[in-house]
Amino acid sequence: MLAVKSVNVRDNFKEWCDRISMGETMVVSRPHNENIYMINEKEYNELMKAKRNAEYLAMIDESRAQLERGETISFSMEELRAMESDDWQPTQKVLDFERKHGIKR
Repeated sequence: MLAVKSVNVRDNFKEWCDRISMGETMVVSRPHNENIYMINEKEYNELMKAKRNAEYLAMIDESRAQLERGETISFSMEELRAMESDDWQPTQKVLDFERKHGIKR
């Protein structure tokens, strides 16, 4: 990892961009620990993918916890098909679930 002062980045911007595009990571030192990191697009995309994966796994963990706490409801295929109708009204099963979990319409 390269550590550079911001004034050096301004003076040699193209050189730094070339090095970063070849895989170097650079931290631009700034006052008050407001440093900036520069990485190439491939590394950025990998970081964003890892972040999305972590967020997705957290949602799965929360879903599992909701299931274990009994905070889910399941439907048969017939019930799901009926819900597609424009004139569908909540069944007693849905109303009971909403009441149990404090869900208001």
